[in-house]
Amino acid sequence: MNQIKGKAFVLGNDIDTDQIIPAHHLVYNLDDPEERKLYGKFALSGVPIAQAGLPKGNIPFIKGDPVTSEYHILVGGSNFGCGSSREHAPVAIRMAGVQAVIANSYARIFYRNSVDGGYIIPFECPTVLTQEVSTGDELVIDPESSQLVNETTGKTYTLCPLGEVADIVNAGGIFEYARKNQMI
Repeated sequence: MNQIKGKAFVLGNDIDTDQIIPAHHLVYNLDDPEERKLYGKFALSGVPIAQAGLPKGNIPFIKGDPVTSEYHILVGGSNFGCGSSREHAPVAIRMAGVQAVIANSYARIFYRNSVDGGYIIPFECPTVLTQEVSTGDELVIDPESSQLVNETTGKTYTLCPLGEVADIVNAGGIFEYARKNQMI
């Protein structure tokens, strides 16, 4: 698995799926690749600024009218992805250009949707990164060594190993994993 590099976008605790992609934006067909891309435009549009934990003020995740964000790594607190079980949440984040989320903990269904669909890589970190990382910091994740380097501050953090889900992530999702292992 390759290193993941990009700017951080820092969120708070309990970011739920309705904040990640509000229900009134669930109008595109997930099975149509062109329509699915449009979910990126509305990713994180339901996160209240007060909950986002952004010390620099109102920093939008998507600027203007593009579909993708300049931020490729989300940093959250505990219980990331709580709420409904909609698959649209990790899809929206991925379509916005995010490759990985680092949080203290996840709602289980969000975690599995992220991994099984091959959308984003959900890393866990015991350190409360929302107090260590700022929006805009340049981060490098090394999945092989389970290390996160904040190139802006020079600090290094240990991530929890992906364990058995690494094989699913490397395959590109649960169905690709099953095909490669002749399960289907």
